[in-house]
Amino acid sequence: MKTYRDIICECPLFEGISETNIVSLLKCLKARTKTFQKNEVIFREGDRPEYVGIVLYGRVHIVQDDFWGNRSILASVMSGDLFGEAISCAESDSFPVSAIALSTTTVLMINYRQIITTCSSACVFHTSLIRNMLKILATKNLGLTRKIEHITKKTTREKVLSYLSEQALLAHSDNFQIPFNRQELADYLSVERSALSSTLSKMQEEGLITFHKHSFSLIKK
Repeated sequence: MKTYRDIICECPLFEGISETNIVSLLKCLKARTKTFQKNEVIFREGDRPEYVGIVLYGRVHIVQDDFWGNRSILASVMSGDLFGEAISCAESDSFPVSAIALSTTTVLMINYRQIITTCSSACVFHTSLIRNMLKILATKNLGLTRKIEHITKKTTREKVLSYLSEQALLAHSDNFQIPFNRQELADYLSVERSALSSTLSKMQEEGLITFHKHSFSLIKK
């Protein structure tokens, strides 16, 4: 089982920085850990952005609720991934989204100003940190572009096919797992859960896919 140190060292934010230097850098960044319980709000829409989070254990959903309480899932953040970085680094006055812990979740919290500002000691690895952050922001932007491609499809079937195709390509396999349950996938694709379930069942009957819970297989005819 990976330790928190293992996860931090493998995080894209610290790519190219040795473990010894990461330990020193975390002190420079004034990083701290905090544990959240299931369904606890990590930050709420309207809160002032102050930090970037790295999930060390558990899982986080970035969500947006409308006036009537309808929820859209914008992203699912797994162990080793960052969240809150784009909004924090943009120095927005408030978060336009919320972050919710899906289970007991431990987060490494780093003040974003400590990331984007070279420290007083001018440590050489701070330059790598800033470069890595730019790379992460660009990658997240591409991810949002892919989500837009899914949800702008006209039908539920087209949205599902677009999403499953992307997941298969990312996994480099016809067999893969997705990070969502049915309700979460419906929220992510902006469709009704009943319509999603009906579409998946029909696609399985037609021999296009097979699935069980989070596991899916795409079938080429």
